Amino acid sequence: MSQKTIAKQLLKPALTIIALITLLSCSTITAPYRATKTIVKGTIQTVKGVAKTVKGAYELTAGTTRLVYSVGEFTFNVVRAPLDWPLMNNDIETIDGLPVKEAIRTGRVKNAPYTVKGKRYYPMSVAKAQTYKETGIASWYGHETLRQKDGHMTANGEKFSPYALTAAHKHLPLPMNVKVTNLSNGRSIVVRVNDRGPFPSSHNPSSGKRIIDLSMKAAKKLGFYDKGTARVKVEVIS
Repeated sequence: MSQKTIAKQLLKPALTIIALITLLSCSTITAPYRATKTIVKGTIQTVKGVAKTVKGAYELTAGTTRLVYSVGEFTFNVVRAPLDWPLMNNDIETIDGLPVKEAIRTGRVKNAPYTVKGKRYYPMSVAKAQTYKETGIASWYGHETLRQKDGHMTANGEKFSPYALTAAHKHLPLPMNVKVTNLSNGRSIVVRVNDRGPFPSSHNPSSGKRIIDLSMKAAKKLGFYDKGTARVKVEVIS
């Protein structure tokens, strides 16, 4: 074995250690993975500057306050909301048998059963959600937040923004990315499901039959902002 080869072998452990030290000193990691022929790229930024690996669904894990990732042309900026912010849907009474804010604080939301106006809802498992496809009526929500001073949080503790591509769903695990297609004009977008709804309202009980509530921006991109509702197809991006 030549002296050059021996030197290379001796350098390998040292280089590995240097690489690990460099990695742990960073506050951001980007980790791409493939989802139904779409490259998904994600970045996690943490408060303490500790690098964390992105795995599977993009979630705000302990210590994380902001997350940025892309699905094709769509970019998602996810921000953890302060726990004292009001919920977008105040009708949610309990999650996993706990007060809503406590369930959010302890990470007991993803597919936990929850109660709205005395009715129990049971979200599907993550495995079952991978094959979810449904056609039905979509509406949009969140316009009222434009006139309110304080921020609002979604059912999984994220900051709600009417200008983000997000959605509410009664039965999907949170969070989840879905492709939504407006069947009247063929337009499609990807949204992040991070809230619960739509539920029947006192002035419109039939609203509970809608399958998804989209943000204002999502409704505009799909072309039904002015109309208020649209017939859509919803399918999970695995």
